[in-house]
Amino acid sequence: MTGLDDWQILVELLPSEWRQLGRSSGAVRRLRGFSSLDALLRTLLLHVGCGWSLRETAVRAKLAGIAEVSDVTLLNRLRDAENWLGQMCERLWKDNGVQLVSTLAGRPVRLLDATVICEPGKTGSQWRIHYSLRLPTLECDQFDLTSTRGAGVAERLGRFHFQAGELVLADAGYCHPAGIAAVVAAKADLCVRLSPHGLSLLDEHDKPFPLLKRLARLRKAGDWADWPVLIKSGEARINGRICAIRKSREAIARAQRRLTLKQQSGKSVGPTTRKYAEYVLVFTTLPASEATVDEVLEAYRLRWQVELTFKRLKSIAQIGHVPKHDDQSSRAWLYGKLLVALLSQKLARVGKSISPWGYLLPQAPHTQSMARI
Repeated sequence: MTGLDDWQILVELLPSEWRQLGRSSGAVRRLRGFSSLDALLRTLLLHVGCGWSLRETAVRAKLAGIAEVSDVTLLNRLRDAENWLGQMCERLWKDNGVQLVSTLAGRPVRLLDATVICEPGKTGSQWRIHYSLRLPTLECDQFDLTSTRGAGVAERLGRFHFQAGELVLADAGYCHPAGIAAVVAAKADLCVRLSPHGLSLLDEHDKPFPLLKRLARLRKAGDWADWPVLIKSGEARINGRICAIRKSREAIARAQRRLTLKQQSGKSVGPTTRKYAEYVLVFTTLPASEATVDEVLEAYRLRWQVELTFKRLKSIAQIGHVPKHDDQSSRAWLYGKLLVALLSQKLARVGKSISPWGYLLPQAPHTQSMARI
């Protein structure tokens, strides 16, 4: 990313109004040490994309002739760039074909996730980042940085603060009774990928819910159904639904291959796990009167679309120096990582049709293009 040619290619992938966003978001109130917005963004992407510390990034930017700044100045510019980086992420997600608006109109939507980063060096620390993004703006409204060891550091819904009426989307790592109870206590609702072995489902008579028996009725790809269930957390009884859809033959085959690889690595994979892998299973507290089965599944599909980018984000975030000075710099660092993930996703898409000379030509009328031949 230090080469000028490489930077020009990257600029073609950015939102067309990225410079205007930089000015309107306040990211360039002070460009001390940077000659332009281009120099600022290049340096920030070196920091988050390469996983270098602030000090190492400042040194490398100087050697590359991009900017001459101190690590303290770079940290301040990173803080100022929080909104700018977030707005570019929002536009790139739309460019990648993902609509960040839930079909359940009128409900504020939050998406929860976590990832582990390993800082470089023999004694590099491991950190777990817990974050919440509001859709469709991608506003990071909560950011926690914890160790990966000790009590209270795992993925759990209870660490987040919820508001009445909002809809929370989360993956199977958050499917625990206590966390679900925390969402319900705040009068919010939840759509979470079901972890069948982590959540005990009961029927209306407090007996184990026969999930596998009900799933057996979904024989064809695209068959779907929902069933009311109960879960318990301490003395609390929580009403919910299981919304299920049978996967396509290809999706089932992929899931089974992943389980086989998991088994070959020494982990236990039972027949019930393989059976559950044939379906997408979502637990929700949304009553049937407020959301149909397809609306619940579509809401979770929104999370899955975002998850595809998160998978790339997690691979990029695994190594790097996360700023631990304050929440603002940490959130900006997260947006920067997310921007790199979205750029790589867009590059993979446009790379299929990129020209043999390695870059895209500016858009021009067809007649002008023909005149140059």
